[in-house]
Amino acid sequence: MQLNATYKGFPGHWAPIDLKAVGAQQWNILKGDLPFPLAVIRQSALLHNLQWMQNFCNERDLDIAPHGKTTMSPELYHLQLDAGAWGISFATVFQASMGARHGVKRIIIANQVYQAPDLDALAGLLSSYPDLRVYFLIDSAAQLEAITQWRMHSPSKADFTVLIELGIEGQRTGCRDHAQALDLARRIKATAHLQLCGIETYEGALATCNHAHDETHVAALMARVQQLAVACEAEDLFEHDEVMLTAGGSAIFDLVAKNLKPHLKRPARGILRSGCYLTHDHVQYRKMLQCVGERLNLRETLKPALEVIASVQSCPEPGLALLTMGKRDVSYDLDLPVALWRATLGDAQTRGVPAHWQLTALNDQHAYLRYDASAPLNEQPQLGQLVGCGISHPCTTFDKWRWMAVIEDDGRISGAISTHF
Repeated sequence: MQLNATYKGFPGHWAPIDLKAVGAQQWNILKGDLPFPLAVIRQSALLHNLQWMQNFCNERDLDIAPHGKTTMSPELYHLQLDAGAWGISFATVFQASMGARHGVKRIIIANQVYQAPDLDALAGLLSSYPDLRVYFLIDSAAQLEAITQWRMHSPSKADFTVLIELGIEGQRTGCRDHAQALDLARRIKATAHLQLCGIETYEGALATCNHAHDETHVAALMARVQQLAVACEAEDLFEHDEVMLTAGGSAIFDLVAKNLKPHLKRPARGILRSGCYLTHDHVQYRKMLQCVGERLNLRETLKPALEVIASVQSCPEPGLALLTMGKRDVSYDLDLPVALWRATLGDAQTRGVPAHWQLTALNDQHAYLRYDASAPLNEQPQLGQLVGCGISHPCTTFDKWRWMAVIEDDGRISGAISTHF
């Protein structure tokens, strides 16, 4: 993939270069070699998170298929796969297609697939990539009928492997009770073109950071999964030698992990699908991981790796500075970004921001930085000053960039990743 002036964050005067050549350009964020805003990933934190989560799974005899919708980045997928990930999860057939094109061999589509164009595309993928294994979710007889009708009218004779989704009342998709799920499993068994391989659930909607609440509700959900798995095995409804159980967002995955290996007669594979862990964040998931650390009695968990760097473009009135960063550059769906550090171009290192600096609003292309106008001059923002900002919810920052620089802790740009939203 080539970077050029059509990519936000790439220097417009620079000749096009291959993504893999970014690290050889000797760029440094503190020298102003690239225009701001600029989304960056800190290499040290990225590698820490990669190994931390893989160790977490290894210690519990679990696998991980990280949710690829977070980054949509082939370079990061291969980093995860090389570290030991079992596969990659996606939310749509479109996303899964991107993963398959970039060499992912095992894919969980953690969503319902039923539309004819999606089934056509999935059948095409399985035909084009013989080594590819894809698993998707099913939660109703209506979805089963839609797939059957598609197959009756399609030239493709593809068979699909599915997982029954158990859901939570008032929340997202999934069978709402045991009887509905077991009835669906029986219907799948009677359908020649579908094979049931396991059970899926998503516990993320239960997360509150109240330990008693979260532990009680997740335990109840996973008990339902266990009950359904045992019932399906008793009626020989699973059609693979190994039963797959998969769950795990990025907030309370530790509670799911305790109950992801069911007590069955045949082998079972427990697979977490956490996605945000790789770059983590400075607000939402940082709070959630503090709770994980408390439950597991850990001194260290994940580290925030993703930042958006902006420049002070105007100080129009006392107590207000405007930064070159807005809703088109950084996530804002859960929380506003937070100011982390400041630097003047040419500095050898960054400095923390004063406690009175606060980002209070975003427009499309501007961030409002409020500060104490009575503070000493050296605590006030200055035109051209860099401000490194932490984000909340990595998924909705990644989708605003077609590439991101990978930086070392001294500001050197040592590499880059692409995204394919």
